[in-house]
Amino acid sequence: MAEQWLMYDVATIAVKAGRGGDGAMSFRREAYVPRGGPDGGNGGRGGDVILVVNPHLNTLAHFQHRRRFEAEDGRNGGGQNKTGRSGKPKYVEVPPGTVVRDAETGRVLGDLTRPGQQLVVARGGRGGRGNAMFATPTNQAPQIAENGEPGERRTLALELKLIADIGIVGLPNAGKSTLLAALTAARPKIADYPFTTLRPNLGVAHLDDERTVVLADIPGLIEGASQGVGLGLEFLRHIERTRVLIHLIDGLSDDPLRDYQTVNREMAAFGHGLSDKPQIVAMTKMDLPDAQAAFELFVGEGKIADARRAAQDASSLHLPAFGSPAPNRPLAVLPISAATGENVRELLNRAVRVLDALPPPAELEPEPALDLSLERDASFEIVREGGGFRVISPMLERKVQMTRWDLDDSVAVFQRMLQSTGIGPELERLGIQPGDTVYIGDYELEWGEG
Repeated sequence: MAEQWLMYDVATIAVKAGRGGDGAMSFRREAYVPRGGPDGGNGGRGGDVILVVNPHLNTLAHFQHRRRFEAEDGRNGGGQNKTGRSGKPKYVEVPPGTVVRDAETGRVLGDLTRPGQQLVVARGGRGGRGNAMFATPTNQAPQIAENGEPGERRTLALELKLIADIGIVGLPNAGKSTLLAALTAARPKIADYPFTTLRPNLGVAHLDDERTVVLADIPGLIEGASQGVGLGLEFLRHIERTRVLIHLIDGLSDDPLRDYQTVNREMAAFGHGLSDKPQIVAMTKMDLPDAQAAFELFVGEGKIADARRAAQDASSLHLPAFGSPAPNRPLAVLPISAATGENVRELLNRAVRVLDALPPPAELEPEPALDLSLERDASFEIVREGGGFRVISPMLERKVQMTRWDLDDSVAVFQRMLQSTGIGPELERLGIQPGDTVYIGDYELEWGEG
């Protein structure tokens, strides 16, 4: 059951953008024009792979059955200067709160939080140039064209951190799902055994005809959660996105104060600012006499700062300076009963007032993108391999795929590029001889006479 829940929270997918279409080698054929000029058109650009936020999704479960996504290739160019059609992009839907990383480098590519927000994760290859593009005053009939550029490939690590205005936290069986159901239209699974909730439940509370807030019932935390005990790390991650916490305590617990301290201790140990989030504490089951007695003892012990005053003054809420909130200090302590509705709406109203006083949330900033431009990335490395030489160069690995090896002019252009980039001279310095093999990506080329 635990492993199944985890699959809904993280996912790894492979994406491949479309390859560019090939450029055409064609010459104009007209009556009475024996030597028509070049008219080979360019290939179309390959389609991009784009992640897009669907606000109706709240898990990554749909990636368990499909993990590979490919955009459409561009069409080839044609004669009469016809440019090939560009490939259609591939849109991949993700839920709000999805953090996207490159699985190989760990680099953050984007933080998708807004409905409709898009992120290009793999760019389509540009179309190859037709021979019409290579015509010059000195070469009016070029025998050259390019293959389309390959599209980008990437493996992505997706991590879901649900977005909610208000998070409900507490130990297992504290009554979080029951409270969520009382405040919203959500109908989470509710039962009297530990870990009824194995993934966060979301609900929308309507404040009036125009205003709503999103609440998340975070599965119960246990001691050691910050070290990964149970599913603690998975649960704690979702609290990062919430802005205000309702800390729920079971009024029939053997030790409510210990429960309260356990949850706060685990959030502080996890870090990521969880202990700095403003809290409103609520003790449940006030329709039962034992719970009422536990509440009086809880606020009367004096260990919760200003708890009695906050509990007694139901009309006030003393907000701290949110630039430096006191860790784990509750803004109020309320006795509630989801069964009878006692103070349930007041609890929501207080949480909303705190929410409205907070500054706008900050999004996770993507790390600076690497410059993958073919023209600018001229770095290379040469190593000996199998009696020959392997050239490691992202730029050259793409160029070798775009070269038309059946056309002498295309081969000559590739050879000139080897010299201009310094790769040819470096191979000669390392002692390459005619007949030696040069490995570039999946290609094996034979070194010829100078």
